[in-house]
Amino acid sequence: MSDMIVELSRPHVDGNLPGEQSARYLARQERTESNARSYPRNLPIAIERGQGSFVRDVDGNVFIDFLAGAGVLSLGHNHPELVAAVVEQLGVLTHGLDFPTPAKDAFLEAQLSMLPATMRERTRVHFCGPTGANAVDAAIKLCKTATGRGDIVSFQGGFHGATHAAMALTGLVSQKAPVANPMPGVHFFPFSSCAACPLGLRPDTCSTNCVEYLERSLRDPNGGLPRPAAVIMELVQGEGGVVPARPEFVRRIRAVTAELDIPLIVDEVQTGCGRTGTWFAFEQYGIEPDVVVASKALSGVGAPVALILYDKRLDTWQPGAHTGTFRGNQLAFAAGTEAIRVIRRDDVLTNVRLRGEQVARRLSVVAGHPLVHDVRGLGLMCGVELVHPADAATVRDRALRQGLIIELGGRDDRVVRLLPPLNVTAEVVDLACDIIVAEIERLPHPGRG
Repeated sequence: MSDMIVELSRPHVDGNLPGEQSARYLARQERTESNARSYPRNLPIAIERGQGSFVRDVDGNVFIDFLAGAGVLSLGHNHPELVAAVVEQLGVLTHGLDFPTPAKDAFLEAQLSMLPATMRERTRVHFCGPTGANAVDAAIKLCKTATGRGDIVSFQGGFHGATHAAMALTGLVSQKAPVANPMPGVHFFPFSSCAACPLGLRPDTCSTNCVEYLERSLRDPNGGLPRPAAVIMELVQGEGGVVPARPEFVRRIRAVTAELDIPLIVDEVQTGCGRTGTWFAFEQYGIEPDVVVASKALSGVGAPVALILYDKRLDTWQPGAHTGTFRGNQLAFAAGTEAIRVIRRDDVLTNVRLRGEQVARRLSVVAGHPLVHDVRGLGLMCGVELVHPADAATVRDRALRQGLIIELGGRDDRVVRLLPPLNVTAEVVDLACDIIVAEIERLPHPGRG
């Protein structure tokens, strides 16, 4: 292990990508796997192993991994204490359905301890199938059951998963277009994307117009919108392009949903477990949602687990109303409990805030670049929006060849996204930002002498 830690400490790429061995793996993948595979199409490598913030491919190339399993690996690859917890649990019990077990009980206690004190006693937890999308489905079913209502309000630019119901709540039209008969009763409203106002207003005038539109629609008896079973939102739209909601927007949504007795679901699949600098992003907005959806980084090590945390007044469904064979992943529970212990001990949330400020400071040098539309983020959920989609793809592709893994998001994939491990060091952040800034500066643009 120590040799690997020394080896995986700086990016190094030798020759073309994909390398000879990676090309063989990619060719076999193309012959055998679904056409829906995505990441290897844009990041043509076959990964052999990882440690911390680095991965090595089968050709020996080393990359800084600022994708981190799409935000799953909160403490990086193969954190030794999390691995030890999984190995220990592996010899005890691996699968427990929804029976109580010591590992599950400790995980529950740890998760509830991370909530604001005012929420702990009134919160119930439901374990779902092992994906965030399944937890979104569960949250919708819960709210429909509890309210007896059927409509859902979602937001333009949001992403809630690729299952049939979660996809219906997602803004991305191209994903939904090939699938007929989506879940009915979903109403989309504008999100506070003030850098590109969905209402076409100037950034200095539009921060409250979108929420006022929603407020008026919910209160208007002739507005055509029945009182919904829930409003679902991300506080930072991840796949939508790293768009943090404006605080007033969020607080007014919480106020109107509370006034009209509409459950507010906050999708923290990507923002949760410390990604934004607090355990959940909603803490930074001064609100308490009715339902919280969590998944991705709950185990910290990539072992799948998903859950919803919700106000006990909504707990009206019957036994077996939402199940999932793999909702009792004891390995994920053991790792997740250990992850919280490490995060507290090492003050990882402070590191998230400091490294987030470092990224923002380093990337601010390109904010005035003629091909950069916006630089934004919250904690270690960071994005640079390029004017042209081709330029964003160029930055991603060139960065990979310099030893940095990043991906794109947002409308037309114009946003270069960074999702580093939460315990990433200042040195690694500087290495990654050096690459990103250099590749943006390399882009050809009018006016360059």
